Amino acid sequence: MWEQLSNISPLSVFLGIAAVGFLFLLISLVFGGIFDHFDVGHGIDHDLGHGGPGFLSTRGIAVFITSFGGFGSIGILSGYSVASSSFAGFIGGMVMLTLVFLFARFLYGQQASSAVITADLVGRTAQVSVAIPENGLGQVRCLMGESVVDKIARSRDGQAIGCNAVVKIDEIMGEAVLVSPASGSQAGPAKVS
Repeated sequence: MWEQLSNISPLSVFLGIAAVGFLFLLISLVFGGIFDHFDVGHGIDHDLGHGGPGFLSTRGIAVFITSFGGFGSIGILSGYSVASSSFAGFIGGMVMLTLVFLFARFLYGQQASSAVITADLVGRTAQVSVAIPENGLGQVRCLMGESVVDKIARSRDGQAIGCNAVVKIDEIMGEAVLVSPASGSQAGPAKVS
């Protein structure tokens, strides 16, 4: 058995490593997040708190292994020793892993979110869509970018506020907002039907 293993060329070993990495990369791309719970660096990357793909994700490791085998094969074909080819494979793998990681970060950062953070409503003007009775609840509608946000509203001073009045959102209280009549200089949002 040892004789058969000693007959394997370094080129075959590096090509085998590249093939295994590439096969794993294809499987992880086809089956998507099936390997996500096996991420080696999940805890490390999650603790960094930046979101997006991790540096030590399963796909990242597959890219490293594939690149290591490929660059090692190139080193052997160029006449370098196994140690030099391994070093070239390691450096090439790290460079490719870093490039893929940075590109994935860029793509992740370009994603748009339609989520509206409730705290962003404070200080904005809104239009009363359901009249707020004295010491009661009504509803206001606020435009935030391209999103229309409807919130249950209560008058800050307890006074009634009529439908279509422009108000300023002063405070968030759970799912409701406290509003006060907006001054005449502030323009309210356009009516939304």
